[in-house]
Amino acid sequence: MRTLRCDDGVPLHWRQWSKPGLDPARGTVLIVHGLGEHMGRYEAVAARLNSWGWHVVGHDQRGHGASGGARGDVKDDERLLKDLALVIDELRADAVLGKGPLLLLGHSMGGLVAARFVAGGLAASSGGQLPCWFRPVDALVLSSPALDPGMSGFKRLQLALGVALLPHLAVGNGLKPNWISRDSAVVRAYMADPLVHDRITPTLAKAIVDGGELVRQHAADWVVPTLLIWAGADRCVAPAGSAEFAAQAPASLVQSHCFEGLFHEIFNEPEKEQVFARLQHWMVARFG
Repeated sequence: MRTLRCDDGVPLHWRQWSKPGLDPARGTVLIVHGLGEHMGRYEAVAARLNSWGWHVVGHDQRGHGASGGARGDVKDDERLLKDLALVIDELRADAVLGKGPLLLLGHSMGGLVAARFVAGGLAASSGGQLPCWFRPVDALVLSSPALDPGMSGFKRLQLALGVALLPHLAVGNGLKPNWISRDSAVVRAYMADPLVHDRITPTLAKAIVDGGELVRQHAADWVVPTLLIWAGADRCVAPAGSAEFAAQAPASLVQSHCFEGLFHEIFNEPEKEQVFARLQHWMVARFG
């Protein structure tokens, strides 16, 4: 574990999972976690990826876990993207982690951040300039990404008022712990975790809403090999957002699968072995 310092002074907590004999490895998976949680909840996912021959890295996003920053807040809609670029630069400069392919695996809000990050590279193809935070990656995995938070018209009006009047006021995110998984042990551990919180500000909420819309708008232009897997019974984000992206994206680059009946955290569901099998099959087919 180590700490990275952002350009605005906020420290980011970095986690790394490797095992002896993985140099050279197949590559490195950079996990981007979801809203209110932290990278410590991904031990089992990291162990599985290690067993398949991959290094794993992740950071607690600002305002989350052991990283700095106000809980559930960001200065603007590009702040998490700039933080991710810093992590990738650190990873690329590492003599071991920088070898081989780099795969982003984002869950929930982290899936939105990872997809929005990749979408930044599409600017050049339409004659625009690449954003300062853009970094190329070799592939992308999206797990129940927040491409559509499922906000009603009334909620969107509330959000607009919040952004205008109290943009950095942290309030409860409205998500219930028992929505994350049908496994009661997972829910209990989540509720007892001192690093988990339920805070979100209007600024961060707007970044999620706007980012999801932008990603969906660019689905047909997608150029990065992607596996999109999501929960059909999700109440934390709207499954329709993933379904819409999958329907518009080029089938030659984007493989997708909806796990009907599963709750939001598909890697923590009773059927998780089916999810891991789907991920492994795609990774082997893509990277050998």
